[in-house]
Amino acid sequence: MADIDVRRVHDLGLKAARIAADRMAGELGRKFDLRGDWEGNVLHFERPGVTGTLAITAKDLHLSVTLGFLLRALKGSIERAVHEQLDALFPITTRSPRGQPPSKKAPARPKKGA
Repeated sequence: MADIDVRRVHDLGLKAARIAADRMAGELGRKFDLRGDWEGNVLHFERPGVTGTLAITAKDLHLSVTLGFLLRALKGSIERAVHEQLDALFPITTRSPRGQPPSKKAPARPKKGA
């Protein structure tokens, strides 16, 4: 069972998502000394005490990280770093039930005297 499990929808498309994932892997790799290899659209990464995957598609991503016993004490800081990278590289999008981006319709103005 993963200690950190994040799913996120994005509007980047597969090529841009792969570039963003490489940037994220590089930054987190330097910070936490991780090594990884791509197998298709899934990045498998590890270091002593950490294993995980980052699977990307044209529309979403799934990050799953398992921490060893000693690193579970650092879960909060690791998870914060992951979310900071995700927020910077994979902005959260809101989709309608049909998978369409939200409309850009301006909000209604309140009536005078209301």
